[in-house]
Amino acid sequence: MLIQPSTLSRRDAVKAAAWALAAAAIAPKLAFADEKTVAAEIKKLYGDKPMASGKIKLDVPEIAENGLVVPINIEIESPMTEADYVKAVHVFAEGNPQPGVVSYQFTPACGKASAATRMRLAQTQDIICVAEMSNGALHTAKANIKVTIGGCGG
Repeated sequence: MLIQPSTLSRRDAVKAAAWALAAAAIAPKLAFADEKTVAAEIKKLYGDKPMASGKIKLDVPEIAENGLVVPINIEIESPMTEADYVKAVHVFAEGNPQPGVVSYQFTPACGKASAATRMRLAQTQDIICVAEMSNGALHTAKANIKVTIGGCGG
């Protein structure tokens, strides 16, 4: 088996390199979620169900000095009984490569609907939290976090 040398001309190689550089420059900007992407993810989960404000205490820093490690504490007001409890909580970030940050499932046995974690944020953005109650009601909370040093995106 003989290996043939490439018939790619210098001009074709330069064109290919220019296209690769253009794609590399544009791709990071296209990769981040935005408000519409988050809305589409929420709609995929819950359709057009109405969402009420309140019941969710979203504790996040106003300014995150490092986007690699941003603490988030979520607490949902609920009696956590068999008749009335929080089923699920979803957290979304409007400026990350993937809009979904974390999801939690709860049962009445949990006793309290709260969770804490750390997340990576690529840039200054809004964090949206949606809580689904056992009766089907939805509650939401939103917070803006200013990131001074890039996290997962740069």
